[in-house]
Amino acid sequence: MTRFALTIEFDGTPYMGWQRQDHGRTIQGEIEAAIDKFTVEEAAVHGAGRTDAGVHALGMRAHVDIASELTPFRFMEALNAHLRPQPIAILACEEVSEDWHARFSCVGRSYIYRISNRRAPLALEKNRVWRIGQSLDVEAMQNAAQILIGKHDFTTFRSVQCQSASPVKTLDRLDVRREGDHVIVEASARSFLHHQVRSMVGALAAVGRGRWNDSDLQTALEAKDRQALIENAPPHGLYFESAVYPSE
Repeated sequence: MTRFALTIEFDGTPYMGWQRQDHGRTIQGEIEAAIDKFTVEEAAVHGAGRTDAGVHALGMRAHVDIASELTPFRFMEALNAHLRPQPIAILACEEVSEDWHARFSCVGRSYIYRISNRRAPLALEKNRVWRIGQSLDVEAMQNAAQILIGKHDFTTFRSVQCQSASPVKTLDRLDVRREGDHVIVEASARSFLHHQVRSMVGALAAVGRGRWNDSDLQTALEAKDRQALIENAPPHGLYFESAVYPSE
């Protein structure tokens, strides 16, 4: 049995998220079905994290155990061939030890959120960014973001469906910058709560629009109440960027 570590890029638009479900297509489900086609093995693919419907990935990490004798390159090539023409691509594949786990060995995860800050409708980036027509004050957003850095009870920024045992998380990085008409939010932590990044982006967008200030964000954080959240950013602007492991 060989354990392969995968790096995966995908467009989440046609899928109901990462996690396999009984109804609807998912990233995990489609990859497992593709593996079964050329190995005839009902192999389980384990991801570094879960993504919601419509969320994308630039570098999702996952692992799978395969009994068939295949090199990493042959496995990757076969898997990509059987995934076509779906918007899922295996970018890299390597053999790892049997104790390497995509989720439990992971010590850090990074997301980016992309906002198109223009009045014109989207022609090329539909379902890829959140369009906000009103000009955003990126400096105010960056300053407010630093309030959320560190260890906090993030109940306000947590989905009511979140299954995490605790709402307390340590946010290592939350930065906001402008690139032309785009506003990019980057977030890094060991792990995140369900909807945490989208909820934080929604709050920062409120600051950028002038609807909230630093004090409002601080009050919402300290409220530890989902009802204190002003807005949840839509899923289609969110990208799982990377996962970090001790050996890398």
